[in-house]
Amino acid sequence: MSSEDVPLITVITPTHNRRSQVVRAVESVLAQTLTRFEHIVVDDGSTDGTAAALAEIRDPRLIYVGAKWRGANAARNAGIERARAPVVTFLDSDDVYLPDRLERTLAHFEENPSLEVLISSFLSLKGSRSTKCINRGAFLDKSKLQRALVSQTIFIAGSAITARHESLLAIGGYDSDITRMQDRELLLRFARRGGALLSEDIDWKKYNSESSISGRRDGYVAAYANLIDKHPYIADRYPDVPPYMIARQIIADILKGRLHQAFSGYLANRSSKALGYSLPQLLRGYVVGRRWRRDCYDEFRAKYGARAA
Repeated sequence: MSSEDVPLITVITPTHNRRSQVVRAVESVLAQTLTRFEHIVVDDGSTDGTAAALAEIRDPRLIYVGAKWRGANAARNAGIERARAPVVTFLDSDDVYLPDRLERTLAHFEENPSLEVLISSFLSLKGSRSTKCINRGAFLDKSKLQRALVSQTIFIAGSAITARHESLLAIGGYDSDITRMQDRELLLRFARRGGALLSEDIDWKKYNSESSISGRRDGYVAAYANLIDKHPYIADRYPDVPPYMIARQIIADILKGRLHQAFSGYLANRSSKALGYSLPQLLRGYVVGRRWRRDCYDEFRAKYGARAA
């Protein structure tokens, strides 16, 4: 195999029963201005004809991996293990790249050989609403990256993440026990190693649907409890943040009349060993944690934070 046949960057897409969406995603990758890539689509047991639809696309850069995995994270890890390029990026099956995504992304890593992680900006689409989710260009050291992730003051999503292949392998890839907030959890582990570069380039589109896991209102508290269980230092270093995150979710459900979900969220909190906050603790956390998060947001907005337009 000649050096020209080795991909410069690997794109990994997990998919399950999203035939039309994954074809759209693949087409956006094949339309890239940079041509030396491989696109690994890991099919997690689809039964909707995904395999047949992708087989019709005759391009050697598209690699189809079909099997029954243990969810999207296990599928992502299967792609990471098969990746041949030194740089790996991700594309969820319902998202699409803009034409210069790979070229712009690879340029950042070529300019900075020590860079391990890049987080790009994107256009979020939901129905007829379009929102520019822009992270102002800056490098966050590991301390600032951790604080930004904990306070949720930067935009992150699966298709925004690019990393060195060796770095992904070093941290063990995605955690298969995490079914929600998996991107935040991955980046929190990266924050133990070093920092990340924020790019203000909008280079992909995120399509939001009611069926997506991140878009569901129920299950948030249980997912957040799982995150804190994986990273208990968050509650130790930022004691007011977890109760704030839980309280704001419960309050939002109450204000929108979702009383059953609010009560379920409170019970999930109380039954969690990682959380277990009482009502007074939640109320205090909401007040103090909200103030701390606002201060973090003001700092990041002034220096290198996120802005929606």
